[in-house]
Amino acid sequence: MYKRVLVPLDGSPVAEAIVPFILQIAGPLDMAVRLLAVVEPVQPTMVEDPGFVMIQDLDARTRSAEEYLAPIAAELRGRGIEVEWEVRRGSAASTILAIAKSWGADLIAMTTHGRSGLGRLLFGSVAEHVLRHADVPVFLMRQTEAQLAARAAKEMMR
Repeated sequence: MYKRVLVPLDGSPVAEAIVPFILQIAGPLDMAVRLLAVVEPVQPTMVEDPGFVMIQDLDARTRSAEEYLAPIAAELRGRGIEVEWEVRRGSAASTILAIAKSWGADLIAMTTHGRSGLGRLLFGSVAEHVLRHADVPVFLMRQTEAQLAARAAKEMMR
C-alpha cells in the first residue's frame, strides 16, 4: 500500500525518534525512504551594538544538515532499506509538502514536538501545517524531550 515515505528531520533528537519506526516498517513493506532536512533562512539580527549584525551562514547550515543526514541514510541502507536524502532551503512546511508531491510520496512520517498553547502560538507547528495541507496520509508521532530523556534513562538501567 505505502511504497514511498518521506521522513523530514530537523536535526533534533525529537525528530529522530521516528527513525526506529521507519526501520521497523520500511523493510517488511519494501518501502523507499527519502530523508529530508530543510534549512530555513533566518533574518539577520542586530546584537546590542548597532554596528554589528549577526548573519547565519546558510551554506554552513546546509553542509551541517548534509553531514547530519548521511549517517542516518547509511544506517537505513545497512539494514537493506532503499533510501535517498536531500537538503533543501526554504520554509519547512511548504518544502516538505512540495517534496512529497514532486517525489510521489504516498506517506509522510514525522514527529511532532507536542507543543500546545503559547508554545504552538509562538513557534507554530510544522507538523500541524503538513497534516492539514498534505495530499497524502501523514503519520505523526508525538515525542517530547522529557519522553526521550525518560526512555534513555530506562535503557541505561537495563
